[in-house]
Amino acid sequence: MRKDKKIKETKEVSELKTQLVRALADYDNLRKRVETEKEIWMRFSGERILLKLLPIVDIFEAAQKHLQDQGLAIAINEFKKVFQEEGLVEILPRKDDVFDEQIHEAVESIEGGEKGHIAEQVLQGWRFEDLEAQLGRVIRAAKVKVYRGKN
Repeated sequence: MRKDKKIKETKEVSELKTQLVRALADYDNLRKRVETEKEIWMRFSGERILLKLLPIVDIFEAAQKHLQDQGLAIAINEFKKVFQEEGLVEILPRKDDVFDEQIHEAVESIEGGEKGHIAEQVLQGWRFEDLEAQLGRVIRAAKVKVYRGKN
């Protein structure tokens, strides 16, 4: 009987060790998941704030075109520095670039030029820089006027 009791106790200890290992693994997985979710939430909340700041920078830049104020230029540069630190990169299409629906939004088509090419930038776009991919996630497409070709 003593031997049976020892075998039973050994099995119980083994089962408890297995349960402990599983509990520790579950806890570690939970900790990792919480850290990942926290990181995603921080990125998402930061992105929401950046999206709200973009129109303000647009207004400052429009005012700067008319005012040419040194203080306003400094403020715009500081905003853009923060955007860059957060991984945002401007999308600045140039005249005669090929229209790309992934990063451009056509707001008007105009006569002349080569069909499907950009005539003019109306508003710069923004995307997150992704060093591994060629193109990061676009949060605002660049608004452009596109040539519809010659008639």
